[in-house]
Amino acid sequence: MLHIISNSPFSNAALESCLRVAGTGEILLIEDAVCAATSGSAFEHKIREVMSGIKIHVLMPDLEARGLADRLIDGISAVDYGGFVDLVAANKNCQSWF
Repeated sequence: MLHIISNSPFSNAALESCLRVAGTGEILLIEDAVCAATSGSAFEHKIREVMSGIKIHVLMPDLEARGLADRLIDGISAVDYGGFVDLVAANKNCQSWF
């Protein structure tokens, strides 16, 4: 399953809820949620904890738009819009978290 998170983890609990229940699968961080995928963020430790069982992706254009591209956590896959489409097509189910 692909879990898609768009809200900032600093103003919404969607990321924490997803990390708590996802178990396996993939997570794609888009829009303001991309800040969680950066080194030095308050969520770095939580992201690193789940990376052994969940593949984490980030939408690179959103990361670049926020000036955070140089702070991407090692091991997180950066995708472009085509990669976003590929992830959706490769997963039987997609869950958007609000």
